Amino acid sequence: MGELSRAHLGMACWALLVGLSFPVVGLLDTLPPLLLTALRFVVACAGLIWLARGEAAFLPRGVQWGLYGLLGACLAGFFGAMFWAAHHTTALAMATLFVSVPLLAYLIGLLLRVERLGWRLPAILALGALGALGLALAEARGPTPGLAFGRGEAVFFLGCVASACYPVLSKWGLSRGRLPESAVVRTFWSLACGALLVGALGLVLESPARLIGLGWRDALLIVYLGLGSSALTFWLLQRATALLGPATVTAYGYLVPFVSMLLLFVQMPSRIDWTWLPGSLLVLLAMGLLLRQGRASSVIG
Repeated sequence: MGELSRAHLGMACWALLVGLSFPVVGLLDTLPPLLLTALRFVVACAGLIWLARGEAAFLPRGVQWGLYGLLGACLAGFFGAMFWAAHHTTALAMATLFVSVPLLAYLIGLLLRVERLGWRLPAILALGALGALGLALAEARGPTPGLAFGRGEAVFFLGCVASACYPVLSKWGLSRGRLPESAVVRTFWSLACGALLVGALGLVLESPARLIGLGWRDALLIVYLGLGSSALTFWLLQRATALLGPATVTAYGYLVPFVSMLLLFVQMPSRIDWTWLPGSLLVLLAMGLLLRQGRASSVIG
């Protein structure tokens, strides 16, 4: 198996891990979400430092501090916008806006010259976006409120832009030799900066006193999310970013609602019917086309 195939396989595992983490996050809905995210990042950094500290380029130098700060700001921007918007808009509106992330990553990547101009990749991304949107509509089911674009939607869209910028900035820093080749080091410092920024935001917007009631079960779930959902998923993303374009990496987000559908099928088989089929087929087709394009690019290269 070549490096590109391993990168694609790693991102498929990324989608699986992210999809499986949502039910676990739901078990912690009584805790302040921003401070909970900061704790997850701290746990992730505690796990990663044992691998990262042995790297020659572990300690950032000069401009690297600024790049890691920007990467951390991207994480803080997305999670901050997501948790704030959750109280000001609908889940369907957020799911609809989130499908724009790969296309945004492609456009921003073009501006920073880490993506190639063409029509195939945008077409595949649009296909995957339609599929992911179809899955979101199938999950919403029944009458849904109109999709207006108000303050909540605007804030979450800015969060989507921040999410799209994360792999673009990583790829830009790598392509110009301003970030180390070690995916573990890049993951550690971006999460460390993200933990500081998200934590500061949580201290301003949330009540730290709500963490006093943290039980051993909650602590175990946070450790699981920190190591399995944050450390591993961001490492997989950083590793794939070195080989794949930012748009291709973020396109694997289209598989997350597909994983959620499979979980729903296991838990409540009666909820699954033909309405899930069009979106599922479009997402799987888009992923297949991405793999095919990746193989063709490697042959040409």
